[in-house]
Formats: sequence, structure tokens, C-alpha cells
Amino acid sequence: MQGSLETLNRRNTILVIIIAIFVVFVLRLAFLQLFNDKYKDFADSNAFYKKTIYPARGLIYDRKGQLMVYNNPSYDVLITVREVEPFDTLDFCQTVGITKEGFLRQLDAIKNRRLNPGYSSYTPQVFMSQLSPETYGMLQEKMFRFKGFSVRSRPLRAYMEPVAAHALGYVAEVNNRDIESDDYYVPGDYSGRSGIEKTYETKLRGEKGVQVLLRDAHGRIKGRYEQGKKDIKAVPGKDLTLSLDLALQQYAEQLMVNKRGAIVAIEPATGEILTYVSAPSYDPGLLVGRSRAANYKALEASPHKIFLNRPIQSNYPPGSTFKPAQGLIFLEEGIMSTTSLVGCSMGYYYAPGRKVGCHHHSSPLAIVGAVANSCNAYFCHGYRNLIDSRKYENVQEAMDTWKDHMVSMGFGYKLGVDLPFEKRGLIPNSQYYNKWYGAKGWRGSTIISNAIGQGEILTTPMQLANFCATIANKGWFITPHLVKDIEGEKTDPKYTMKHVTTIDSSHFTPIIEGMKGAAMYGTAAGVRIEGIEICGKTGTAQNPPFPDHSIFICFAPANNPKIAMLVFIENGGFGATWAVPMASLLLEKYLKGSIADNRKWMEDRLLNAENLMRFVPN
Repeated sequence: MQGSLETLNRRNTILVIIIAIFVVFVLRLAFLQLFNDKYKDFADSNAFYKKTIYPARGLIYDRKGQLMVYNNPSYDVLITVREVEPFDTLDFCQTVGITKEGFLRQLDAIKNRRLNPGYSSYTPQVFMSQLSPETYGMLQEKMFRFKGFSVRSRPLRAYMEPVAAHALGYVAEVNNRDIESDDYYVPGDYSGRSGIEKTYETKLRGEKGVQVLLRDAHGRIKGRYEQGKKDIKAVPGKDLTLSLDLALQQYAEQLMVNKRGAIVAIEPATGEILTYVSAPSYDPGLLVGRSRAANYKALEASPHKIFLNRPIQSNYPPGSTFKPAQGLIFLEEGIMSTTSLVGCSMGYYYAPGRKVGCHHHSSPLAIVGAVANSCNAYFCHGYRNLIDSRKYENVQEAMDTWKDHMVSMGFGYKLGVDLPFEKRGLIPNSQYYNKWYGAKGWRGSTIISNAIGQGEILTTPMQLANFCATIANKGWFITPHLVKDIEGEKTDPKYTMKHVTTIDSSHFTPIIEGMKGAAMYGTAAGVRIEGIEICGKTGTAQNPPFPDHSIFICFAPANNPKIAMLVFIENGGFGATWAVPMASLLLEKYLKGSIADNRKWMEDRLLNAENLMRFVPN
């Protein structure tokens, strides 16, 4: 009886072991088939080759339908490490134009899982990218010699004209962060890195397709799987129509040669950006193709900060172009009226402990004359009276009231332009000065430089251009934007909504009259164009130890504005020296289509101007 029991226990033990082994085997098989990508890759790679079909990136047109950005074919060399057989490495290197050392470095980088987290020896990896059609042709003739290598086609950006680089942006290879944040991308893919290309990346890139090809036992491609029934077609990216006027853009960039600064022109009624110049600029075609890395390095090394997108990334003191904003607040807050007169003494405005130079025009002046002649005394007097006014509980309330008005006019915060990396500028509030001087340690005279756009005030060129459009509209603006239309989509409401300022529209009339006077007989008289009534305001921003910056804002025609513009020339001196004549030519080009013969001298002067870039910023 005892022997039979022992035999039974032994049999049960063996049965349990067999069942356990079977369960472990089944679980392991399930794991390998369902959860382990390595074996899945191995199985798929034996039977199929899934070839990625890259979509054509969306085309980009100007506002008149002229093509600006299109695509040319380029070719990537892929390597499936598991399939590579011995081959003539030297022949391969000579064909594609690399050294043997470069070949080995690239192969090591592909196999390095730290540098290439998605590496698998069973799946194709990018070995070289952006081969020219000529190099591809030579390689294609020899592909049968290089087992494990393949070639895929992808579109590469090309440009009709070498302009608008900072607006358009560029396309470059994605990094690990891009791959982790968006499963659309794999190593070797490209995406927009700046400008419109970055902002509208998801619209422009389209959707990838897949072609499923069948392999034989030796890994050779035998044709399409199920006659292409499992293929997925690539969907091209959407075309964009920009608000830029290509002819005006080209002309503006010609005028800005040998100069640093920015030009922004806006259609006031729509907020559409007509011209967008950041100078110095570069040919966007330099950042395409196999020479891209070397070209990028050379451009980045320039002391003139070529990649700085000045219209939205540079913070400058606005100088006297800020005075119209001050005048609007004086009128709105009842600090000054349209008939209030202010005079200056021997070319200076005196405040306790401060002396501000003035232009010493005929005085006293009311607001129209003060704007036309850029009278420092008028705006210093008004600003000091505002900050120290007894209508407010204290200077803090006065200061914050002033700031709120400024913010409503588009200063102090990002406007929301459809470009990446926009800066906000600086409009200080009461807390800002409380930290500097203590709550009771400052008053209007302490910060009097703010009155004339100096002191702590900082704006971007885009904000000044938008402010000019706001004046043209008598108190409202639409967020400036570069994209006018996206193929098959409705306009984003963000770029159709009006932003109304805190200033009553009636107060814009004397400011406009003052700017009209500036263009007729005042500081901007050089902007005059026969048959066009222009409103403008000059500015000169201090920039020690270098020459001052030359600034000008304007719009035209005065009664039916079609264009509002900012011209900012670094180290250009007085606003009337460079910025005014440049704006005059651009207005004439846009509104009349060409430059009159009797004004060609002005064009020649600007096109052949001295090199203002000799003053290298810190």
C-alpha cells in the first residue's frame, strides 16, 4: 500500500513538472510573438519590407499666388545591418563622396543605442541623407553590389527667390526630443525648425505612406504584397498662401543690404504682414542639402547675429515713435487736452534733478504740433503730470493705469504673431519701480525718460508696426500674421478678431493730424510722395557707445490706410537719415508699383549706402 502511494506521488510530481514546463513554454512563446519587437522585426524583415513613402511638403505662395517655396527630389541611403554582405567599401565611399573613416564613424553611430535609441539590425536605418540626383544616379547603377543598402526618395525644400528667410524658416533633421514628443517622427525625419515652417509644421508635413514589399528567403525584393492592397498612400501637406508681397519683400531686402535692423509692413484692416525683413538675412537655400551643416555653422559664427529674428526677437527702446502712445493716454486720462500748450526753455525740459533735451521748435505747442515736431518738452510735461496726478491715489495707481493703456495698444506682451520665439518687450509697472526705489522713493521726474521712449521701455519692431496699424484704424488692431490661407481650412479666428484699445477713437484724430504734419513739414518731411498723403513719426533711440538707431513708423494713404510700416535701422542716426527715405520708397513701390524717375536719386543713395554694419554689437 505504501509503495503504491509513493508511486502515485512520484507520478503526480512528474505530471506537475510537465505541466509547468508546458505553461512556461506557452508563456515564453506568447511573449516572443506578442510583446518582443525584436522577434517581430525579425519575422517581418524575413517576409516583408515596409518602405516609407514620404509625402510632398506643402507649397508656399505669396499673397498674389506667386510660388515661393517648392520641393525638389533628394535621396537617402538606408542600411539594414543584418542584411549587409561583404562589399567593396572603397567603391561605395567614392560613389557617395565620403571617406572610409567617415563610413566607419557613421556605422558606429547607427549601432550606438545611446545615439540611436530606435536601432534594430533588422530594420532599415538612415546611413546618409540628401543625396543629389547626380550622386543617386551613380549609386543606383551599382546598388546590386551593396547588399543591405537601399535608397528612398524624399522631397527637399527649394526656393524661387533667396528672400524672406526669417519669415519662412528652415527644415532640418529631428532630434530625440522631437521623436519622443511626436510619434510621427523617426530618426532621419525632417521638420520645420523656425519661421512658418515650424509654426505650421503639422499642416505642411502631410501624412506618410507605406509600401509593403515581399521578400524571398534570401531577402531579395520580389514585388508588392497582395498587389498593393496593404499599401497606405502618402497624403501631401497643405499649401500655404502667405500675406507677403513678394515684389515688396525683394525690394525691401535690397534696400537693407549692408544694414542691420528690421522692416515690417502690415495691412491695417486685416493684420496681414506685407513685408517682413530681418537684416542681415541669408539665402534660405544655404540650409538645404549636404552642405547645410557647414553653411549653418558659418552663418551662426557671424558677429552680426544673422539668425536673430529681429522683428520679433529684438528689444529696442522705441524713442520718439512712442510719443503718439503717450499723447493718446494723456488725452484719455484728461491730463492734457487738444488745446493744452507746453513750451521749452532754450532747448531743454527741466524736471527736479533732470534735464531733457528738446528740439527747440516754436513754442508753446499743442498736441498736433508736438507730434509733428517731436517735442520732448510736451511729452515729458504730460508724463510727469500723469504719474504725479492727484486724480490717482498714489504714483503706483497712476503707473499701473498708464501700463494698462500701453498693453491695450499691443506693448509689453507677445502679440501672438504666427512665428515661433516671439519676445514680449518691457512696459514697467509700479512693482518694477518699487523694487528699485522703494514704494515712496520715486515719482514722475524719477522715470521721466519713459516719456520719450527711453528709460526702461523696450519694444519689438513688430509691436511698433502693429501700433502704427492701430493708429491707422483709430483704436483697434488684428493680431499680425503671415499666413493668409491654409489649403482647405477656414481662417483661424485669432487672426480675424479685432483687439480694441482702452483709448476712445476720437483721441486718435489729433494724433493722426500730428503724424500728417510730421510728414508734410515736420521731422519726417523727407517721406513725402506726390499724390499720396502720408502720416508718420520719426524716432531716434540712444545706443551708446555706438551711433543711435534710426526709426520711423508711417501709414498711407492717410484717409484710407492700405499699409502701415516700421523701418528700424541699427546705428542709422536720426530717424530722418535712413529710416524715413527707405519707408518713402517702400510706400511708393507698394502704392504706385514703381519708383518715379525724379526720385531715383533717393533709391541710389540707399542702395549704395555706406556699410552701417561696421558697428558690431556686443
